[in-house]
Amino acid sequence: MAASAMNNKNDVEDAAAVTTLDKTNNNRPVVLKVEHVAKSFRLPTEQASGLKMAFLNWTRGIKGYTEQQVLRDINFEVHQGDFFGIVGRNGSGKSTLLKIISQIYVPEKGNVTVQGKLVPFIELGVGFNPELTGRENVYLNGALLGFTCEEIDAMYDDIVEFAELGEFMDQKLKNYSSGMQVRLAFSVAIKAQGDILVLDEVLAVGDEAFQRKCDNFFSEIKKDPTKTVILVTHSMESVKKYCTKAILIKDGEIVASGNKNYVADQYTLENLKVEEKTAKNDVSESGYPAGLNERCPLLEIHAVDSLMCDGSVPFRFYIEYEFNENDEYYFPVTIFDSKRGGISYDSGKLIRAKGTGHQRLYLELPLTLFNDGDFYMQVSLRVDHRVNGEVKVDRVAFTTGSNACNFVIRRHSKESDYALLQQDAVDISIFKQEHIN
Repeated sequence: MAASAMNNKNDVEDAAAVTTLDKTNNNRPVVLKVEHVAKSFRLPTEQASGLKMAFLNWTRGIKGYTEQQVLRDINFEVHQGDFFGIVGRNGSGKSTLLKIISQIYVPEKGNVTVQGKLVPFIELGVGFNPELTGRENVYLNGALLGFTCEEIDAMYDDIVEFAELGEFMDQKLKNYSSGMQVRLAFSVAIKAQGDILVLDEVLAVGDEAFQRKCDNFFSEIKKDPTKTVILVTHSMESVKKYCTKAILIKDGEIVASGNKNYVADQYTLENLKVEEKTAKNDVSESGYPAGLNERCPLLEIHAVDSLMCDGSVPFRFYIEYEFNENDEYYFPVTIFDSKRGGISYDSGKLIRAKGTGHQRLYLELPLTLFNDGDFYMQVSLRVDHRVNGEVKVDRVAFTTGSNACNFVIRRHSKESDYALLQQDAVDISIFKQEHIN
């Protein structure tokens, strides 16, 4: 009941946020409108060796290809001033959608309407010629994007200054390091004076100092009501930091849209589900999955609640196992911080169980102390034996791969992802102060 109430509360908050955003959008013109767009590709299955074989295949009804539907009835609008995120797993169709928006592909169905100058940067450095100088490549790239020589003249100094390559612009591009080439390409991308900037996986470029400069640029462009950015990325941190709204594409369809936090969380949840299905359990020499054996042939963690938690209620899960020995045993539950590293929690001998055979043990993990984070939970089955007066720990089995469990906490509060523990969890207070002469 508590989890259901939490999800309902989140749905109401997300709906309210989207409604507020829609009211704001009504005051700004639509600069990109995608209506009922669909696209498919033909994948060859067999190749005819000549006209005779092609004719025979035709008479038998053999097409020689299969049709892959990449996009299905895509609809959304982008308003002027939006920082619009498009997210989805590899193969979901988002890159195809970008190429249709950029007029590289033509949709089989539907329409795309663009108001203003759209500048696409789907792959950094495409169109650069290694035999030309940096300066010549800037003009070449600008021309490919549809800018006149006069327009490139006006942008040139800003591009060079941002890339910090002033002394190298008259050298051939083939003499640039890979980092220098990326910086130049990215600088052309973001300094191009277009109305709509389309970026595909280009945020994590350059060294740390250059990334800080890019971060400052995006923070500034986000404040400009005349500039619109469409960003395709796998970084949910970037979506939450920069975007004003977003969509999630799965199998060629939009499955979530509107509030950026909601869309980012749904993407994370999709990844967790896929990881859970595809995680491999290597088989040991004994023929059992890694971590298991004849004494304990079954040991798995299963989530009862959603793998996406907001921390306000405990995370409920159960351990399913098979153990047929009469010894008293226990389950240390260990939680690892997937991003920050290290062990966040270990239950030790707290969780003791009884009984033999095929069992399920239902547990609750309080999350009120934790900030936002990605966590990996592992369980082991252990038995203590006393040998010559000393306690010896026998780790009978443990979970790994698909038998373990990944979950995330997303509170969406300010600074909730900075440290592992919430500030309220550890109350530091001054108990004494001395003045030293």
